[in-house]
This record gives sequence, C-alpha cells and structure tokens, in this order.
Amino acid sequence: MDRKDIDRIIEMAWEDRTPFEAIEIQFGISEANVVSLMRKELKRSSFNLWRKRVNSGISQKHSKKRNAEITRFKCNLQKTISMNKISKR
Repeated sequence: MDRKDIDRIIEMAWEDRTPFEAIEIQFGISEANVVSLMRKELKRSSFNLWRKRVNSGISQKHSKKRNAEITRFKCNLQKTISMNKISKR
C-alpha cells in the first residue's frame, strides 16, 4: 500500500461520518486492519484519542449504529471524491 492510500485511510478513519464499511469497500481492509494501521501510523496519544472517539457514541463509524437517516459517507460541503481522488467543483 502506498503512502497516498495510507494517508487517505487515516483521513477517512478520522471522519465521524465515514463508516468502516466504506473504507473496506474502497480499500479492501477490515476494521481490525484499520485499527492496526492507525495504531502503527499515529502517535500513541492521537491513537488513544481516536479510539476513545470511535467508541464513545459520537462517531458513526459502525453502520449498524448509524442513524437510518444518514445515507451519505461524507458531508455535503466536502469536495467530491471519485476513485480516491479529489475532483474540482
């Protein structure tokens, strides 16, 4: 996996609205692998903060816990993402 993909996975993992399932669909890595990647790539304090946030209920990282009214993976103000590349508006 190249650095660009790793950076994008970390970015998606930090986004509250992006579920682990979306990361798995796009990159083919499971939630456990995302957690391992985050543990390896982040400072310990950043990783602990991220895990606390994911497990706190604030985050919608698990599609089963998501509100049924949330039907998108990203904020509608965020730039359009196509094939892991950010396109211009």
